[in-house]
Amino acid sequence: MFTRSVISTIVFTSLLTTTFAQSSQPASLSPAALVASPDGGTLYIACATGNRVVVFNIASRKVTRSVEMPGSATGLCLSADGARLFVTCAAPASRVCIVETASGKVIEELSAGHTAMGPVLSPDGKTLFVCNRFNHDVSVFDVATKRELQRISVKREPVAAAITPDGRRLLVANHLPSGRADVAHVAAVVGVIDTARGQVVDDLWLPNGSGALNDLRVSPDGKYAVLTHLIGRFWRPATQIERGAMNSNAMTIIALDRMETLNTVLFDDWDRGAANPWGAAWSADSRTLVVTHAGAHEVSVIDFPALLARLIDMPPALLQVTVPYAFGMPPPAPTDASNDPSFLGGLRDRRRLPKDNLGPRAVVVIGRRAYVVNYFSDTLNVMELDRLQPEAETIPLGPQSRMTTARLGELYFHDARICYQGWQSCSSCHPGDARVDGLNWDLPNDSLGNPKNTKSLLLAHKTPPVMSLGQRKTAEAAVRVGIQHILFTYQPGSVARAMDVYLKSRKPVPSPHLVNGRLSLAAQRGEKLFHSPETRCAQCHPPPLFTDLRSHDVGTRGPMDRAADRFDTPSLIELWRTAPYLHDGSVVALRDLPVFANPDDRHGKTSHLTADEILDLCEYLLSL
Repeated sequence: MFTRSVISTIVFTSLLTTTFAQSSQPASLSPAALVASPDGGTLYIACATGNRVVVFNIASRKVTRSVEMPGSATGLCLSADGARLFVTCAAPASRVCIVETASGKVIEELSAGHTAMGPVLSPDGKTLFVCNRFNHDVSVFDVATKRELQRISVKREPVAAAITPDGRRLLVANHLPSGRADVAHVAAVVGVIDTARGQVVDDLWLPNGSGALNDLRVSPDGKYAVLTHLIGRFWRPATQIERGAMNSNAMTIIALDRMETLNTVLFDDWDRGAANPWGAAWSADSRTLVVTHAGAHEVSVIDFPALLARLIDMPPALLQVTVPYAFGMPPPAPTDASNDPSFLGGLRDRRRLPKDNLGPRAVVVIGRRAYVVNYFSDTLNVMELDRLQPEAETIPLGPQSRMTTARLGELYFHDARICYQGWQSCSSCHPGDARVDGLNWDLPNDSLGNPKNTKSLLLAHKTPPVMSLGQRKTAEAAVRVGIQHILFTYQPGSVARAMDVYLKSRKPVPSPHLVNGRLSLAAQRGEKLFHSPETRCAQCHPPPLFTDLRSHDVGTRGPMDRAADRFDTPSLIELWRTAPYLHDGSVVALRDLPVFANPDDRHGKTSHLTADEILDLCEYLLSL
């Protein structure tokens, strides 16, 4: 019998082996975040896989320093005087490094939560807020004492935050929806934290299907905030992709004076998607907004006052779109711009990056220039904002590294160029390193009218068959069918093979339910219950993969399923990050599954368990 500690050792050893094998090649930097010094002369660039912060001198166009970090550098913010840089270094037990910019030395480290990112300083510089993605909370630090004051719970996977100029409200972007997937409205939210009270006082709802939230930025004048995200049209059968029928690429504008969403607009054109909007940045006068498109390898330069004027003057009949709405959903409001791919026409300049600049993510604006870092090419682009479609300058941030097959597969997985008209990438439905989007999709591979919840692709190649009904015998087959029927293109075999290698390289992330990397006492009790012959849980979910690779009828068919449907036994590894549960996403809290979704003990024998035993069992499952 494999215990959790043995499994963790195997995974850790595998990671060490992979790292050692690749150490002879220059490592990819993967620039993911950046911030400019107050005088506009220096860029600080956080490199996610390079585990460092690169310091770039704008005048000389050179990297002047590289500061090693103890983990993946996911985000940074700078003190008002530019003297101290705060860098989040993601890990199950993350660190926040405080760097003295004059010397380039780490002078202090703070302990944060699981996968820290999105650091934000209060306007007075006294408080630091850090998003702990997989703890679903925000750490609040006293900068003077370096002490964590509290954790503020938010909805699900906070990945970015922004604070109002008066410091009274912190807006938090939750990456994924947090509720059931089998209801009419499914969307992630923006949490609003009252910083004085230290609690969430509101959740700003987004259009139906909104998810994969990436960046959140407040305008310098303090009037608006913008949020980049996707809109998954999950209520439509996934039989076509044109005009954003499956995924649209959007930003939501938040009016800060009344703290409510003003509207959501699309970056797409009618005949070309702007896949995977990521980073956003404002000009100092709040008149120009720049947004990167990580999947399309493009940048949008938007005239924001003109955008506001169009929203105000939008005629009521402009967006009366005639489409069927499933699940009893009402049509969009007449003033809703989230269904009009032509809305930004004439208001923005859509710019392609120079050849081989791939995966633009973070962006800053200094004067009338935008600076964009590219995750997959380890480059920096400098773009003049006032020149129509100029060729952006390209600057390497380090020695060119060899693109391994796994890295190439990761690029393809996030690349909308292999999708018809560039509407989406594989990561549009599998964000977060090939995991889940929290939505139910009605794919044509098992007939129509029976939506299924998106499954994580972690271990998919080791746990065939694939998909809820096991339609694909292998993950290799699923990758190739996905390119053809979800991206609607044909690609050379090398593309699918590279994606196979990338997906096989994904490793489980240690659960936030572990205590110092080990099972808690409750989880240890739950482990005994799981392996008990009375519960029979391990019969269908045997270690080490926690699946028997077979399909079963466990009494979970819903009204949209067929009488003969039998569902593939999923792996339970990383169960903690794949909610909602069951093939139809109808269970949010895992403890509800054995209580309310286990008729006649067909999904493991749990009816005899006490409430405490069920909690122990769930704690073990959430620790895998």
